[in-house]
Amino acid sequence: MENKNKPVSLTHFDARGQAHMVDVGGKAETHRVARAGGTIRMLAATFALIQSGSSKKGDVIGIARLAAIQAAKRTADLIPLCHPIAITRIAADFAFDEPGAGVSLEVTVETFGRTGVEMEALTAVSVGLLTVYDMCKAVDRGMHIEAIGLIEKSGGKSGHWLAR
Repeated sequence: MENKNKPVSLTHFDARGQAHMVDVGGKAETHRVARAGGTIRMLAATFALIQSGSSKKGDVIGIARLAAIQAAKRTADLIPLCHPIAITRIAADFAFDEPGAGVSLEVTVETFGRTGVEMEALTAVSVGLLTVYDMCKAVDRGMHIEAIGLIEKSGGKSGHWLAR
């Protein structure tokens, strides 16, 4: 059980309060997995367009899947203090919520290394859903992205974590 009274220290700041990249050299290499997810909501007509695959720009979901995979691989280029990671697996899975006119994306990222892949999974979800927005904004500028978050992570010293 977590001690809620324990002082929190942010690992990306040194003793003087300066930003730095965390030294992971002393950490053990372990199998690390992170799952993140999020949803984009839209008009029913936009949802139908995506689901049918009849967008003028092509296969929205296929392109968004590739964007998510590419984003996971490029996370260290986007987030200043992230380590470049040798990713061993990326899976981007989309699901359709017809009653809610939403498209959900769940991304799983894996590595065998000294640091986790939470940022890679979160970045992949963000960019994948932004790609859906970009491809459909001509017909629905009111789409909104919601509930991007970490679902689960495992590996490393902190072990397994699952969102409540």
